[in-house]
Amino acid sequence: MTQTSEPPHAIPGPRDGSAEPRGTVVPVPPRLTKAVIRNFRLLRRTELSFTDKVTLCVGRNNTGKTSLAKLFEFFVTRKKAALRIEDFSADCYEEFLAAHRFFASGEAEQARDTIPAVTLTLHISYDKDCGQYGPLAPFVVDLEPDCSEVVIRFAYALRDGALKEFFGGVPVGPDATATLERLGRGIPKHFEMSVMAVDPTDEGNVRPVDLADVRTLVRVDFVEAQRGLDDEGEGHAAPIGAVFEQLLTAAEKSQNTTWLEELAASIDMTLVDTSGSLDSSLQKVRERVAPTLKAFGYPGLGNQEFVTAARLDSKRLLRNFARIHYPGVAGVQFPESYSGLGTRNLVMILLRLFTCYRDHTATSSESGIHLVFLEEPEAHLHPQMQEAFIQRLTYSVSLFPRIDAQMRATMPGQAGAVEESSTAGDSCPRWNAQFVVTTHSAHVANRGHFSGIRYFRKEEDTVESGDEPGPARTVIKDLSQVTGDERFLRKYLTLTRADLYFADKAILVEGASERVFVPAAEEKLAARRPGETPQHQYVTYMEVGGAYAHKFYPLLKVLGIPALIITDLDPVDDRKPKGGKCLVSESGRTSNQSIRAWSPEMADITVAGLLRRAETDLPIAGGSMCLAYQVPEEPGGPCGRTFEDAFALANRALFGIPTGDAPTKELEQQARSSVENRRSKVDFALDQVLRDHDWQVPKYIRRGLEWLMAQDGTATKADVQ
Repeated sequence: MTQTSEPPHAIPGPRDGSAEPRGTVVPVPPRLTKAVIRNFRLLRRTELSFTDKVTLCVGRNNTGKTSLAKLFEFFVTRKKAALRIEDFSADCYEEFLAAHRFFASGEAEQARDTIPAVTLTLHISYDKDCGQYGPLAPFVVDLEPDCSEVVIRFAYALRDGALKEFFGGVPVGPDATATLERLGRGIPKHFEMSVMAVDPTDEGNVRPVDLADVRTLVRVDFVEAQRGLDDEGEGHAAPIGAVFEQLLTAAEKSQNTTWLEELAASIDMTLVDTSGSLDSSLQKVRERVAPTLKAFGYPGLGNQEFVTAARLDSKRLLRNFARIHYPGVAGVQFPESYSGLGTRNLVMILLRLFTCYRDHTATSSESGIHLVFLEEPEAHLHPQMQEAFIQRLTYSVSLFPRIDAQMRATMPGQAGAVEESSTAGDSCPRWNAQFVVTTHSAHVANRGHFSGIRYFRKEEDTVESGDEPGPARTVIKDLSQVTGDERFLRKYLTLTRADLYFADKAILVEGASERVFVPAAEEKLAARRPGETPQHQYVTYMEVGGAYAHKFYPLLKVLGIPALIITDLDPVDDRKPKGGKCLVSESGRTSNQSIRAWSPEMADITVAGLLRRAETDLPIAGGSMCLAYQVPEEPGGPCGRTFEDAFALANRALFGIPTGDAPTKELEQQARSSVENRRSKVDFALDQVLRDHDWQVPKYIRRGLEWLMAQDGTATKADVQ
């Protein structure tokens, strides 16, 4: 490992040695492009790619979304990181034990190499022709003229020379839990945090850097899920007060004269006058109390009398006493807690974001990166407000500097108001912000850019039946890499508010009648098999049609959740003009794109071939997906071409269809005739599930649902591609 010397903090001129370009060149700000994570909780070995604006982190509960923010908090914002053994990935426990065994057998070097470390590696891109690197300079290690990336690696690892202290006194024994517990107690004492600049072209070329330099380049803020601005409960400080305090603190740190500085000075002058009045009042109180104190022997030795004085601190007053009120009727003002939770949450988020902006621009370089984590901003917001918020979030990057400029322009003694259409933002520091939003809302997720979604998928290794599952870990999937029709997927998910990203399992159905019927069928089957159906898992239903279900195949493979696709055979007779619809017994092939796109060998398969395959493969499944289409209720029997036909053939007595032997074509025709003159397909499905008579689930739906019930939706198997 090579360590290079410290460079100057400003490197003039383009990296290739050419002359600087003439004229005004707007530099491209550096951007955080990727974070590589090792050994932190569920984030065993994964990476997250960032977008330039908003990165949406979605997924089911307990998949590592919060852990991502916690890792940045540990390494970037805390002065001293202290992790416990529980913060290491579960896979690391065996590595600790293996290192302990190596140490006990005298193989100290191998033990040192085996001990796991928690690492966070940040990749930052920049304009190599920017001329002045500013806060980037300490991290430029490479000598390649065409390189435009810096890499920063945080590590929480055993400190040098602490191997003997860490393992010493911990005997090797059969009880792994006891050994890990004793080793865990030594982690806060013997592990330490380090920060290195890494050469992107040579990982062995590294240089230690100061954490203060990292914070100059990358500032990280967190906007947690907030419930209100003003907590009237006893013992709680008002959040809005803390926000105002932060705004004044930012004004004090700013190197520029701003409207906030003037406001802070005005508040302080008012408090000086108020303090003088309070001093007089407090002195009168002291004079009344003095006789009582003298009765107890005060002032005592030296006869030193005490005096009273009021000292009012503007920031403490704001934190403890700032309150929000809303105008009512006849001059009565209502407290903030009387307002709706959604409004309170939205206002608090906006104020916190503005505070983050003000603090960043007051203390950080313009070329620094501001990474802002927003936790579940949808809390208490109605769906329309959720969608509007995520769509307007990126607008705040230009909006806040413009608002700041307008506020300064309208302060006493300043120039006239700045028009919104002018270049007001140019007079304020630029806000080089990137947002990371964690959400469980389909409205937020589907309104964001599809390419900006990162799906957190929990995986487990495949084990033999009956064996205990191995440690789970999270893989972060970049949906911008999903092949297929991105425009269709985004439009469908947005229009239907589909919650596919947050479901344990998914069922994609052909049409509205199946959408009505399948939940009832699932409930009927689950009642018969209570021990085999995990009732706590959430199944999402999506009506996609046979012409579009195949467009979801690439996305479903990435998500990895068990997915059942229920579709129709759609047989056609090539002998008819344009391949007209026909009965199953008359057909030659299927026109259903979802069936034909299932696999290459099914692209030109005949209907007879599909029925033979359904008899041997029960049901047709591949990876995490299963395909269910109409099949005969008994081998060689009639088969429906649609859901309605199949339901009639599964319940012949209800539709007056003979149950004895009859030609297949005749039975299929009777089934078709018994349902085609009824009301709409939805009404047909409702009639069946709401009536009191008993009915049977068609075989193809039953087999598909039985497959889905047998799947474990809590974690995806790691070998699913």
